[in-house]
Amino acid sequence: MEAALYLIPVTLGDTPVEQIMPVYNHDIIVQIKYFIVENIRSARRFLAKTDKNINIGDLIFYELNEHTDLKSIGNYLDPLVNDNSPMGVISEAGCPAIADPGAAIVALAQKKKIKVIPLSGPSSIVMALMGSGFNGQNFAFSGYLPVKPGDRTNKLKQLESRMYKEDQTQIFIETPYRNEKMIETVLNACKPDTKLCIAAGITCPEEYIRTLTIAQWKKEKIPELGKIPAIFLLYK
Repeated sequence: MEAALYLIPVTLGDTPVEQIMPVYNHDIIVQIKYFIVENIRSARRFLAKTDKNINIGDLIFYELNEHTDLKSIGNYLDPLVNDNSPMGVISEAGCPAIADPGAAIVALAQKKKIKVIPLSGPSSIVMALMGSGFNGQNFAFSGYLPVKPGDRTNKLKQLESRMYKEDQTQIFIETPYRNEKMIETVLNACKPDTKLCIAAGITCPEEYIRTLTIAQWKKEKIPELGKIPAIFLLYK
């Protein structure tokens, strides 16, 4: 096995691992002892689901999340640098380094000229774009929008303006408990002809992907997404 930093996608919910993970990923994962993870508990759960024969107690985890002081991660790659031991990066959901703190360790690996190998797996952002019917050749992901209502409305209007001027799909996310408030703000801030796609629970039993104009959404019963991770997309 090549000594490298492997970026390991995980399930987006309680979807069975075998439904979304190539066999190749499994064969890589079972050979790794050192993992850099967003959350140790969920990483252990994912690894146990990947292969019941993995001895979780033998593994070594380095935690990297939004609370981690980036000045403290300088030694995280030591097993790879010093001993040529392959290492894996695991996010809470989906792909590491995409809307994810793992980007910091990938940047460090690149700086140290360490080989980085991204593995195939589900990305809710890309899958939402696939299912939206929007422009997949020109798109932008803006992450979380401002929390304050006025700032959020202004940001949405900026994204909508860019969408029309540049023919660019605009993609953003929200904390699940604020999903319904986000939808309400989008419906009030955007033009009637602007299209909104709501993509939630991707790959899970509750998966929901629907595209309508703002005018059409205002006539619809808004889906209840209080606890479901969702992606929002705008297009003309």
